[in-house]
Amino acid sequence: MPSLTTLFGDDAAIVDDRGFRLLLLANLSPPLGTALVSPLLDALTSPYAVSEARIGLMITAFTAPSIVLIPLVGALSDRVGRKPVLLVGLLLFGVGGTGLAFTADFRAVLALRFLQGIGFAGLTPVIVTSLGDLYEAGEEATAQGIRFATSGLTLMVFPLLAGVLVSVAWNVPFLLYALPFPVAVLVWRYFEEPSSPGRGRTSERGQTRALLRLVSQPRIAAVLVGRSVPNFLYIAFLTYNSFIVVRAVDGSPEQAGILVAVTSIVHASAATQAGRITALFESRLWPLVGATLSMGVGLAVIGLAPALPVALVGGVGVGAGFGVSLSLYRSVITGFTASLRGGLVSVGASLGRIAATVAPLVMGIAVANLAGALGFVAAVRWTVAATGLLCAAVGVACLAVARASPPVYADSVTGRVRDA
Repeated sequence: MPSLTTLFGDDAAIVDDRGFRLLLLANLSPPLGTALVSPLLDALTSPYAVSEARIGLMITAFTAPSIVLIPLVGALSDRVGRKPVLLVGLLLFGVGGTGLAFTADFRAVLALRFLQGIGFAGLTPVIVTSLGDLYEAGEEATAQGIRFATSGLTLMVFPLLAGVLVSVAWNVPFLLYALPFPVAVLVWRYFEEPSSPGRGRTSERGQTRALLRLVSQPRIAAVLVGRSVPNFLYIAFLTYNSFIVVRAVDGSPEQAGILVAVTSIVHASAATQAGRITALFESRLWPLVGATLSMGVGLAVIGLAPALPVALVGGVGVGAGFGVSLSLYRSVITGFTASLRGGLVSVGASLGRIAATVAPLVMGIAVANLAGALGFVAAVRWTVAATGLLCAAVGVACLAVARASPPVYADSVTGRVRDA
């Protein structure tokens, strides 16, 4: 397989695994939760008869349930298995999404989006955890990177397709949410998950106590907080990139779209190289430090960019750091434990969702407070730049704490320990 080896390195053989391919198919759906709806919001205000302010509730209704449910679903997958949870997640995501094509009642729309958000909670964290079950070391880093890259490609292709389909009719793009149904059939028929060590050996209460003890260990706590930094940074970029391009450097909305596209392409490409990068170092510490600095400095460059080409250079830094950091963080987290892997991955995912939710709010407050003294454009510039540098510092500090902390206590069932 010379071509795949060239792309992904020595661990490229995992692409031939049926289980891996099925997980990649399942992974096509979660990114569509917000990416498919985002470009349609303006066009949906008329058929739903709601204001521009209220239409944003379609995003909130989708993201809200996963903040609470992701840790619960992760713990459930440790007890009953990944496959049942993944199947239910696919079906709920598909039902909630395709149902949007058949109603213009906004209250029903929000209920369907909430249902879709419940389904989302059973997808990405379970897919990430399943990859940790199937692979170890460099193979797992490669698997997580390829999975993350497919998310980036999904974010590039499907929103464009939705923009074309909405010109046919406002509800046609929602039929794309039927994708999970055939995938669920394939997963049900062909996916064989490995047995998870310790599954069913402890009560739900005992499992929760064990998970709390695990996340309270300094090394794991620091990694979980550090893992939320890329989410904060990337949402900060998506929220303010258009203001920087259009208002600060006199660009156009199309050029703002180019900046997002370049960043997405770079993050998808960088994610595929996570396994190779891991193989070059004795631990994941230094690659994570480099990726964190790349994101933070890249965002600062975008914030202070005098022209679009400079902003594009910053976008490359953001994309490269985002693709590598989340792939490696997920690989590190799955390696801390086997018996509680689903719960731990879900805690990390939930913290990432919280960071993504908080980022626009915190930055909006900062811009509002600075705008009176500096003006809106300058306030946005300095807020974006300061956010990049501050998050880079926080991310590196988390990694330093993780490295200096005592080793993680051995897994109670397997005795397995892996340091970051």
